Formats: sequence, structure tokens, C-alpha cells
Amino acid sequence: MLNVQDGYSLVVNNTTPDPDVPWLTDHERAAWMTLIALLMSLPTAIDAQLKRDAGLNFFEYSILAALSRPPGRPVRMNVLALFAGGSASRLSHAVSRLERQGWVRREVHTSEVRCTEAMLTDKGFAALSAAAPDHVREARRLVFDAITPEQVEQLQQISRQLLEASSPEVSAALDRAIVDAAAADGGALDRAIVATAADSMCTDPEHSRTDPADQVRIDPADQVRIDSADQVRIDQ
Repeated sequence: MLNVQDGYSLVVNNTTPDPDVPWLTDHERAAWMTLIALLMSLPTAIDAQLKRDAGLNFFEYSILAALSRPPGRPVRMNVLALFAGGSASRLSHAVSRLERQGWVRREVHTSEVRCTEAMLTDKGFAALSAAAPDHVREARRLVFDAITPEQVEQLQQISRQLLEASSPEVSAALDRAIVDAAAADGGALDRAIVATAADSMCTDPEHSRTDPADQVRIDPADQVRIDSADQVRIDQ
């Protein structure tokens, strides 16, 4: 696999010219190298802080945060994977770990088509609430303290364009929050997640689950109801 960081000029200069290969310019290559270095180092730094201070990795924290935003409502596993940023397999393993901690519960629906939903428990909400302050401090230290307010806006715009290119589905879902002027209180993101969940019904065969190991039945009476005023607001 060709890595544009290593020996790039040598490869370009010793390759038969091909107009169909969009080789990067020196300026583009420098930007690419910087972006890749950031993508490799920033998640590692965030992960390290969460593991050190909260005993969670960033993916697990993202799951808890996503589940906290539609208060008292379960979220379908495929929707949760979208907002937590992981594959269905990775999500299943992570939710299993969170279940063993008593932080998340899953419920299987077997009406017309089987599907699985997850929801945050009181214990999970407490864990998220405890982890959030240090996580936000680290996010501010690593990102927002390092750039100007004007650059924050530029960062959002550039990130949005790259997200659209790499993951249109996630981009479309987040657009509902980003373009909403009410996003200042976190309500727009709540509505985006709830609206996305509403568009992804358990009766849709695309969202069925067939792995018996992932099925955990719970009594609906045990479902946690979280008052929206108590939600943890976290910018990710």
C-alpha cells in the first residue's frame, strides 16, 4: 500500500506519467500529512484521558453520550453505530462490555422482524456525568485552546466538507443539528438523533439482528426515564 508520506517524490518522479493519477502537489501533500497525523494522534490522546480518568475508551464514551440525548428512549443499534462511529460488530462488543458494568441495557423486539435497541441505565448516566467534565477539559485543551475563535468556525466548515465526502450518512444526520439555530443548548442534536431513530424502524428488515449472543431481554418496566433537564451536554 502506497503511503504518500514516505518516498512520495521518488515514486512520482520515477513513475511513467499517467494523466489519470491525481498526484498530490507539494502543498496538498503537506496538508494531507498533517491531517493524517492529527487523525492518528488526537483520538489516541482523548482515549488516554478517558481511560485514565474514567475507565472508558472514547468509543464507549461516545455510546453513552449518544444514548443520553434522547431522554428515556431506547436507540436502535444501527442508529447508535452511526452516531458512535463504529461498525455493528464493534458496537455489539462494546455494548456487551457496558452491559456487564450495568451502564447499558438492550431489548430485543421480535414482532415482524427482530431488532435490538439499547438504552442508558441510571448507573450509566452517573458514569457519563462523572466522566464528562474531564473529557470536555481535555477536548478544550487539545483543540479549542490551540486555535482562535475564527479558526473554530473554519474548523467546523472544513470538517463538515470532509465528513460529507467520507460519510454522507453521518453528515446528513448531523446537518439537522448544525443548521438549527437552537443548537446552542444542545436541543438540536437531541432532535437530530431522535429524528434519525424515528426514520429507522425496527420493522425494517435492514435493521434486523440475528445474533442470539447479542440479545438481552428486559422488562419494559425497568426502562430508565431520564428527565431532559438532566442530560449531559457534550460537544464531540
